[in-house]
Amino acid sequence: MTTKSIALVTGANKGIGREIARQLGAMGHMVWLGCRDEERGRKAEAELRAEGHDIRFVQLDIADDESVQAAFSTVEAQSAHLDVLVNNAGIGGGLDTQPSTEAVADVQAMFDVNFFGTVRATQAFLPLVRKSTAGRIVMISSGLGSITLTADMKSPTWTLAAMGYSASKTALNMFTVKLAKELLAEGVKVNAACPGSVATDMGGPMAPRSVEQGAAIAIRLATLGWMGPTGGFYHDGDGPKIEAYGW
Repeated sequence: MTTKSIALVTGANKGIGREIARQLGAMGHMVWLGCRDEERGRKAEAELRAEGHDIRFVQLDIADDESVQAAFSTVEAQSAHLDVLVNNAGIGGGLDTQPSTEAVADVQAMFDVNFFGTVRATQAFLPLVRKSTAGRIVMISSGLGSITLTADMKSPTWTLAAMGYSASKTALNMFTVKLAKELLAEGVKVNAACPGSVATDMGGPMAPRSVEQGAAIAIRLATLGWMGPTGGFYHDGDGPKIEAYGW
């Protein structure tokens, strides 16, 4: 089993997840690349390893119990602990659909991945995180999940709908706080990261932030020192300081 710092990033074959994995790899972590699609995951693994990073693919569909348990067994067999868990996997939609017409099935699909899937994966891998001397859990959330920002007419997200997506991230934020409280005495830090509007498949090509910028706050929260915060919701903007958003 490896003695290096070990990370697992879900939804990591592209976009922000892949960039988080790349940056953690560049910092010396051995990174498990959790991907639902094996072909895409293997391709991302090969490309990141070609850059010199210690990357290992593991098939992981957070919406599927059997997949999560199989992934845990694979990681546990090769890793004595897990220092970083980045829950990045998620799906979006409904930006232009009003709450009165958004299909319940679409809302449920987003909750199944963004909330229930993240809870499932976190609970499965938590025993390995607890074996770390400095466990860090990062939830990739969104400003759309902030009730404070949603209710603010001056917020840049005021005109957006996305009720189902937003609600799934609000639920994720509550999970973040509750888990942070549970793990406080164990030294495991749990925080939510808002990457902003990033040019990915989900954010679209016109989004103003790059994947490097979007990954920055997750990297900071994943590598917090012992005096760092826990149970918070953070966005880094364009500057070096971690900025807290209201819930």
